[in-house]
Amino acid sequence: MHIQVKIKLKAAKEGVEKVDEKHLIVSVKEPPVKGRANQAVLMALAKYFGIATPRIKIITGRTSRQKTVEIT
Repeated sequence: MHIQVKIKLKAAKEGVEKVDEKHLIVSVKEPPVKGRANQAVLMALAKYFGIATPRIKIITGRTSRQKTVEIT
């Protein structure tokens, strides 16, 4: 399953907000330094879906706030 994700960096509160079936907004506290924000996004999505982090992979947008992730 592919999902479009919009990232909010350095947020006061972390969380995942569902926009519709294929779009989510993920807020993370981490800054975009050395992949820390991407790792925080993967962890937030894993917690939201109740799955292990390795089952989620960033397909496109590794350096962008708009990402496409694949969940297996």
